[in-house]
Amino acid sequence: MINVVDVNPHERFEGVYWARFQDNSRRLATKNLSPGHSVYGEQLVKFHRKEYRLWDAYRSKLAAAILKQIKEVPIRASNRVLYLGAASGTTASHVSDILGEEGLVFCVEFAQRTMRELIDQVCSERPNISPILADARQPSAYRSLVSPVDAVYCDIAQPEQARILADNADLFLRESGTAMIALKSRSVDVTMSPGAVFTQEKRTLIQRGFEIVDTVRLEPYEKDHAMVIARKQT
Repeated sequence: MINVVDVNPHERFEGVYWARFQDNSRRLATKNLSPGHSVYGEQLVKFHRKEYRLWDAYRSKLAAAILKQIKEVPIRASNRVLYLGAASGTTASHVSDILGEEGLVFCVEFAQRTMRELIDQVCSERPNISPILADARQPSAYRSLVSPVDAVYCDIAQPEQARILADNADLFLRESGTAMIALKSRSVDVTMSPGAVFTQEKRTLIQRGFEIVDTVRLEPYEKDHAMVIARKQT
């Protein structure tokens, strides 16, 4: 546990905070839904008897997008979120913090070992996470396990990332819902420039009925990555 000078709400994003230190530096943080528990070795801080988890932008593309001044984060308290590619739960745990006790995040992960880590290290302390061992390319396989969601967050190392997101959105995203996709250009096509890959994937989203709200590149936190916000049109 380390000391902070103060903790204040982020100026734009609900459930996200700035923790400020004595040297006047500041770090992103979320209020810990499971006090006393760290998920991936992140530091815990206390302020006014509340505990916060510092959010490492080099470990979380969502934190990186916030620091790169993304226009919107469609994840709010009490929402339901479908998280594709949850891995061992680094970012998903911060999403869990933001959603709070009344929210729910459905975490889809394909790798069995990673899913065991997610269940043992994260879900055991966080009742608002529902783990689903499944392939995000086949959303119909887990259709009975996921209720309609307010947002879809996609972070998968697959070709056709935008198509996979859109296929899931067709089944689960509420009308006028919003999606976030962390595009990995090298997973789509190593022969294309990252910019060309991002343009191609955004075109796919538009063809599938999405409006592109914002795009930010994630350097220096992630090389050849971009975060895209897209809203489902009615």
